Formats: sequence, C-alpha cells, structure tokens
Amino acid sequence: MKNNFQIVLLVLGLVALTGCNNGKSKESVFSETAQAYCETNTLSNRYVVQWEDGSITVETTDKGTTDDDFRESFVKDNLALIKHVDRDYKIQLRPMANSSEVQAQASGLSWGPEKIGADQVWAQGYKGQGVKVGVVDGMVDSSHVQLSNNVISNEQFNQEMNDPYINIHGTHVAGIIAADGSLGPVVGVAPSAKILAGQFISNAGGGSLGDAILAMNSVANKGAKIINMSWGGAGCVGSLKDAVTALSNRGILIVTAAGNDGVNSDYSPDYPAAFRLANQINVAATTIDDRFISFSNRGYHTVNIGAPGVGIYSTIPLNRVDDMDGTSMAAPMVSGAAALLWSAVPAATAQQIKQALFSSVDVFSEYQVSTRGRVNVKKALDALRAMLSSQ
Repeated sequence: MKNNFQIVLLVLGLVALTGCNNGKSKESVFSETAQAYCETNTLSNRYVVQWEDGSITVETTDKGTTDDDFRESFVKDNLALIKHVDRDYKIQLRPMANSSEVQAQASGLSWGPEKIGADQVWAQGYKGQGVKVGVVDGMVDSSHVQLSNNVISNEQFNQEMNDPYINIHGTHVAGIIAADGSLGPVVGVAPSAKILAGQFISNAGGGSLGDAILAMNSVANKGAKIINMSWGGAGCVGSLKDAVTALSNRGILIVTAAGNDGVNSDYSPDYPAAFRLANQINVAATTIDDRFISFSNRGYHTVNIGAPGVGIYSTIPLNRVDDMDGTSMAAPMVSGAAALLWSAVPAATAQQIKQALFSSVDVFSEYQVSTRGRVNVKKALDALRAMLSSQ
C-alpha cells in the first residue's frame, strides 16, 4: 500500500512539473527561425528575455557563444521561468526623405504650439504641471537651460560616449514637449511637464531592440503617463510589440511617429508606429499652412492624426536651438498636447485623452489619417470636459 502511495505521488509530481512548463521546451521559447531582415540585423551575443512574471531583461553572453549554446545553457536552466526569448536586433532611425517641400517657412520659432492651440490652454493656467512624459530616444541634454528644470530623470541604456554635436534628436524631441519658454527662445507645448529621459539611440542614429524596451519600462516605472517614441524601423517586432502592449494595458498613452518614408503604412507598416494599440496615437507631419507633407507616412487604419512637423524649432545640446523636420517632431507635439489635457483634467484616463484628441481635430479632407485632421488641443480640452461631465 505504501509503495502504491509513493507511485501516485511521483506521478502527480511529474504532472505538476509538466504543467509548470506548460509544454514549453528550450526550442519553443527560443525559436531558430527569423525573417531575413532580422537575420541581417541581429546583434551578436545579446538576447531579449521575457519572463513569466512579466519582466524583460537583456542577457549578454561571451563573444563566440552561439544561439545553440545560449539555448542549451541559460534557456534550459531557466525554462520554467522564461516565457519567450528573442535575439536582440538593431533599430535604426530612418532619415527623413528628401523633399522640396521642406523649407524654412516658420513665421515664429514656436509656431507649432500656437498652431495647435496650446497658448489658449496655457491662458487657462494649464501647462502640463504634474504630468511626467517619457522620452525614449537619443541623448537628452538635461543641462540645457530651457530643459534643466524639467528633466527629472535621465538614464542611458547604451554604453556609448555621447557626442552633443551629433546626438541631438532626443534633446530636440524633449524641447518640443517641455522647453521652458521663460528661459530661452523656444517654448514646449507643455512647458511645465516633467521629462523622464530614457536613451537607447547612439550617435550613429541607431540602437538595440532590447535597450529600447529597457528604456520604455524604466520611464514607465518612474511614473510616465505618456511615452513618446519618435523612431521606427523595427522590423523584428515580437518582443517590442509585447512590451509596448503591456505599457498600453497599464493605462500609459503611447505616442509614435508615423515615419518619413512617404508611404501608406496600411500596406507598408513600420513599427512601433503601426501596432494599433488601444492607448496608442500614431502621428503624421503637417506644415504651417496645414498641408500634409509628402514625406510623412499615411494610412487610414495605421496613422491617426496630424501635427506640425516641418520647420520645428526646439532645443539641441549645448544650450542651442535649431529647426528639424519629420514625424519625429510631430509626435512630441501630440505628447505635449496630451500632457496639457492631463494637467487640466488629472482624473482622465488614457482612453479619454485619446478620444478627446481624436474627436476635436481641425479637419482637412485630404489628410489620409483616421481622424482626417490636425490636433487642436484647445478643442480637445473642451471635448474632454464635456465627455467627463456627461458621465
């Protein structure tokens, strides 16, 4: 009788062990297959590991370690705790396509915030105060006089020494959101918002998928209500989609740049822009005279809203300002607009902020985006208040 009891316990133990792994194997959690693009952009000896508890880490191995070695050692040893493994991949900023339409056409250094009605919201006392915005991008120069009071966290996820004459993109994006206009010549859309900077893009304009995910999770865990992602070109998207979806599910508003390839991304998707998540806004670029600029990606299903993105002056490192063009500049216009709305109505959800921005656009029928329009934050605040008062 005792022997039978021991056999039953052994069988139950084996069943329980199998159940814990849910039929997983080192091959199923770390597949050998990859798209051709992914193979050519693999970063050697780096792996993005999604754990069953929801966390994500980037694991590095010694030079010369193969995927099979990693699978047979790390993956096998930690199989019960691992949900999925991807190779780490290069992410490269895509340069703006050349266009004869791009020209210095700004009537003032801060025409963008004025065009979307930000000044009318400032006049009501709302400037983004109390709202943290994550900027997952390149270097953000937190010593810049117009940013120094508003950049409250600045973490770097690559190991490169920054060149402030080359790595200017992140500082420019941060200034569009939150440059303090009382301390210099440009003003951000939400000049009292606080910036949580997470750098993963290097001087060369690229970075890794794993470092991007670590940067996103870092700013989220520090309290970002909005995360601005003014980059694209991520063709190997499994881990990235899981990570961004998890942030959206936490009620964080994800603002992405539609891309500068001049294509319809409904048919030629670029990621993370084309994920179409519940709390995501994907932004196209428009001009001072409300034309939809030709270099901007479009798409009635994958692109949502237009915002100024041509001739945008903002901060760059070493206390300088300069103008840049691209959907990279349009996305932080919307991030700043969302920060204004949240400072005015702190109880709003990400879904309500998104709905208010979408329902209140200035409509231009030629815009090939889901809302057919350009953001108007003053009208969005009116819409948000009406929405909440009716509930």
